[in-house]
Amino acid sequence: MPLRNKIRPHAPADRPSPQSRSIAARSRTLPTSALSSWGAARLALTAFFAVDGLLFAAWVVRIPDIRNQVSASHGALGLALLCVSAGAVATMPVVSRLCLRYGSRPITVASLALLAVAVPLPAHTHSVPALGGVLLLFGAGYGGANVAMNSAAVEIVSELGRPVMPSFHAGYSLGGLLGAGAGGLLADTLTAAQWLAAAGLLGLAVTALAGAALLRSPAARPVGTASASTSSGGTSSGAGRLLVLLLGLTALCTAYGEGAIADWTTVHLTDDVHAGAQVAAAGYVAYALAMTTGRIGGTWLSVRLGQHRVMLLGGFTAAAGMLLAALAPLVPLALAGFVLVGLGLANLFPLAIAQAGAVGGPRGVALASTLGYGGMLIGPPVIGFLAEATSLPLALTTVAVAAAVAALLPLAVRRR
Repeated sequence: MPLRNKIRPHAPADRPSPQSRSIAARSRTLPTSALSSWGAARLALTAFFAVDGLLFAAWVVRIPDIRNQVSASHGALGLALLCVSAGAVATMPVVSRLCLRYGSRPITVASLALLAVAVPLPAHTHSVPALGGVLLLFGAGYGGANVAMNSAAVEIVSELGRPVMPSFHAGYSLGGLLGAGAGGLLADTLTAAQWLAAAGLLGLAVTALAGAALLRSPAARPVGTASASTSSGGTSSGAGRLLVLLLGLTALCTAYGEGAIADWTTVHLTDDVHAGAQVAAAGYVAYALAMTTGRIGGTWLSVRLGQHRVMLLGGFTAAAGMLLAALAPLVPLALAGFVLVGLGLANLFPLAIAQAGAVGGPRGVALASTLGYGGMLIGPPVIGFLAEATSLPLALTTVAVAAAVAALLPLAVRRR
């Protein structure tokens, strides 16, 4: 991620940093055999990102079934979803320390295995407290996996010397698309228990195969240990910390929308727009497909338009799309809104994390990532509480507000 904002030659404000120049120099010295080995590691880690997205989407598309199974109101469901946040927040700092001690790769394998084991459990609960308990475990696996995978990805970006971070996040989005699409198509064929069990088994199989390849690849060196302390924008200065904080808030606002849409899209389309189960799942599919497309083209857009323009246009596109998706009374309009949200949000989070890495090195990445994933995890329960107090469509409009804020924050960053 820290390299993504360094590939654009047209904007003087985003000229390559000392860190990017050192990585580029390293890439010219890597022999072909080393590049091939790191390419295999890249493919294996992309598979982890993809299965992470698939498992999360597999749970998302069956939330309405689980809600009915435990007889939860909007508020009660929000409390249960808060347990995902609690499990992740409690796990992330621990996983960060474990990555430093044992390496990010074995922790990636262990975290994805935990997530795969936890995915089938919600379908076997029959009360809100029981659902909350298993979602604590689910959140621990999901939060741990995201910290470990991104740590491993930063290492691979450094070793390859190419800005390949967007491809990892595109893998996550593609996995989410496949999970949502398959879940929607099989909604009338498989029960929630059968579908989530199948997803969990697939997750374990991919974890075993990709994990073997990832653990066999060459060991990576720590990233940015020197540049973080020597670069002028490092987190050692107050200005650097403020920049990283603003970028972290951008990531938080963006991820707030991602988390809210992931957990509440199918419920909104089912309850408020009166769509069937397959059509409701198609709402998340449309969003995931748009986000995947946006991330695949994100590097090209950043080169052509500049990363700040991409973030500004993306934030306002997502805001307009969310208002349409939340308030439109017709299914086609709501689906079109979710497409706009996916396109708009696609590159906000990766670009914010990339800039934080350029400014503050690994500490900047850690702080911005923590804020960002925190936003993703608090989004669903906040929407649930607001929906209980007002209505779900009105609660979802807060995603539009957050997207607009995310569009404007990079302007403050640019002025500094």
